[in-house]
Amino acid sequence: MSARVPARAALAGNPSDGYGGAVLAVTLPQLSAEVTLAPDASGGGGAIDLLEATLARFAREFGGRARVLDWQTSIPRSVGLGGSSAIVIAALRALCELHAVVLEPAELAELALSIERDDLGIAAGLQDRVAQAYGGLTFMDFSGPGRYERLDLGLLPPLLIAWRAHTARHSGVVHGDLLARFQAGEPLVHEGMRELGLIAARARDALLASDQRGLREAADASFEWRRRMVTLDPLHVEMVDTARAAGAGVNYTGSGGSVACICADQAALDRVAAALEAIGCLTMRL
Repeated sequence: MSARVPARAALAGNPSDGYGGAVLAVTLPQLSAEVTLAPDASGGGGAIDLLEATLARFAREFGGRARVLDWQTSIPRSVGLGGSSAIVIAALRALCELHAVVLEPAELAELALSIERDDLGIAAGLQDRVAQAYGGLTFMDFSGPGRYERLDLGLLPPLLIAWRAHTARHSGVVHGDLLARFQAGEPLVHEGMRELGLIAARARDALLASDQRGLREAADASFEWRRRMVTLDPLHVEMVDTARAAGAGVNYTGSGGSVACICADQAALDRVAAALEAIGCLTMRL
């Protein structure tokens, strides 16, 4: 039994998902993780920690056991495209299919987060998992119990994703520091998370109103709040500055290493892609 889950890119509001904020994100079908499982009464092996933990948690929760036949991913690791969560959700989907367990998208996302956070000690938020569990373009409001809204992908203007694999950095490093500062009551982090949630809501409204400039401004504002709160890798910032100079609205897709570039039209997208490729970035058009 196999399941495939795409990468995801946040467009606005991240990383406020763990702090009662909101995020607008989209999945990227060109990049994905795939996990293939088979029944195994002994529980089998998980190949990597993410899979070991997922198989063990599923067995505890639902009694179904399996072993990994194969797993593969085309998602660049540790560049902020949701590569780890894609592996976990792919394994959970295959397990559910194998053992006839039904989980709603929100339940799937919660379980995936719990496996990474509680079983593996990875500092993370819900938005990766919600975006990947729902698929497509999703607005996520975390200010209450969680309100998730699927939006029409046709609302998106031309979108370019760019990354530098050699600047990969585990997202838990960034998230762990922010969480500690938030829990310590640091005013800047508390203000930033509130503002990021409002920015994500503005991005949603701009999409629905076909306000491309408003969407680009929301992406830019999300990045600026990140810059205020976190010390950023200069090579990541160079990607943002380069894409902006070419005319895009730009935000980190996750914790660094990749950027989402929102362009006014196809000609602008071509300019942005050329500028980023000139500084050694890999690019992908949605």
